[in-house]
Amino acid sequence: MKIVWSPQAADDLVENNKYIARENPDAARAIVNNIYESRKRIKEFPTQGRVVPEIGQKDIREIFCGSYRIIYQIEAKRILILTIRHMKQKLTKDNL
Repeated sequence: MKIVWSPQAADDLVENNKYIARENPDAARAIVNNIYESRKRIKEFPTQGRVVPEIGQKDIREIFCGSYRIIYQIEAKRILILTIRHMKQKLTKDNL
């Protein structure tokens, strides 16, 4: 299955990187690389992620990468990464 990043998820990745890089550029690079590499796990085992509790839909799932939630939607022919959220950030349907 093909992995596609939504504009929101791409923006989230950039913004998180900028925020972390202000204090620690090396950590920012490592976190972004780990998040990006997590797509392999999602691609191989899309249903392994848990259903996002705030949303409650079987097709919207998440995996964790450090302190970040990678939230994605399983579609017929692709997996859409919806957003990247820090665990401390509140998530609502409006954030997707």
